[in-house]
Amino acid sequence: MSNEMQERHISKLTKDTVALILAGGRGSRLHELTEWRAKPAVFFGGKFRIIDFPLSNCINSGIRRIGVLTQYKAHSLIRHLNRGWSGFRHELDEFVEVMPASQRTGEHWYVGTADAIYQNIDILRNQGSKYVLVLSGDHIYKMDYGLMLAEHARTNADMTVACIEVPLPEATSFGVMNVNEDNRVIGFDEKPKEPQHVPGNPERALASMGNYIFNTEFLYQLLCDDADNKESSHDFGHDIIPNLIKEHTVQAYRFKDIKTGGDAYWQDVGTLDAFWRSNLEMADVTPQLDLYDDSWPLLTAQSQLPPAKFVFEEKDRKGVAYDSLVSGGCVVSGATVRGSVLFSHVYVHTGALVEKSVILPDVDIARGCKIKNAIIDRGCNILENSEIGYDADADRAKGFRVTENGVTLVTPEMLGQEIHLLREAKKQ
Repeated sequence: MSNEMQERHISKLTKDTVALILAGGRGSRLHELTEWRAKPAVFFGGKFRIIDFPLSNCINSGIRRIGVLTQYKAHSLIRHLNRGWSGFRHELDEFVEVMPASQRTGEHWYVGTADAIYQNIDILRNQGSKYVLVLSGDHIYKMDYGLMLAEHARTNADMTVACIEVPLPEATSFGVMNVNEDNRVIGFDEKPKEPQHVPGNPERALASMGNYIFNTEFLYQLLCDDADNKESSHDFGHDIIPNLIKEHTVQAYRFKDIKTGGDAYWQDVGTLDAFWRSNLEMADVTPQLDLYDDSWPLLTAQSQLPPAKFVFEEKDRKGVAYDSLVSGGCVVSGATVRGSVLFSHVYVHTGALVEKSVILPDVDIARGCKIKNAIIDRGCNILENSEIGYDADADRAKGFRVTENGVTLVTPEMLGQEIHLLREAKKQ
């Protein structure tokens, strides 16, 4: 098939696809960082939210019919979607729609990933698509879903599961697939204690990314059968995939870097350590995930903000930042920032030092503060001469959370600043 014919084939497939993003996750391993927001609404990369990555992937892949299934503390997520993702042409059958747990099929909320889609099955039927692309809203990556759709169509699969190789010790946190030489899934274990390694490589396992493609009519019947099964937990990983591989064709789609053919970038930022590390990686000289790639733009809701400003160049008072991402509306006034990520509206005052830290929006860091190896949540006011991240025991004594790897999380509530209760509508 010529390149032009291949592009037309993929374009037809993507136009005949509805994407459903599962964005109801609690994100409990992020602790207080998700106390007031769902995990997909958590900030990432200096100006984005996690949900922006699968949404941008859809748009860049040519998929413009998208439903976002919300549930847990979805206010900030819904506001973000309304502000940044509502400009689609409905007369062209394009949309990004919020699909909350509206109890259309019963009195319960979403009880599993499969049930979340089942509860919206009547809405899906009205779309008339040939394929349904189910996506996790929790991960950081750039992926052309059109290539996965083409592979799904080529293999005539009933279901295709996107997968990526991970180190064997990490595979206990994922659904692990066993495949044959044709990448057909012949075994699946959800978060196994002893993961099956990739054939020929005892150090790697094939993990599910939580992204699936179904033939639409097949999915409808599947969901109805699962809803009637009283023994099911109504989850794709626990119930659907293990049952399907016995009698139907389930294909594994290996997610690779298009340019190199090697491992593609994909991160589950579900822990504080992973969230901190992955954000800081964005400030590397050549990060594996390129935020500056014009061929694959990342879209988001953006405020109209002035440029970041660095002021004072005096002997003992310089406003500078090294190896860092600094977003619009930030002011670094006679302070030093190293190897850090500053989201919008962060003010760092004279004499302060911020190192290897992730500072979320609307944070004020007063004079003389020293902060390192930290995550500072939105809206914190750090008082003069505070030290954070230098003494784990002292941080814990102040009520901050310190991870096993020594990353300190600070939220307004930990500082006695109840901004979420007083200004939730404005700040979330």
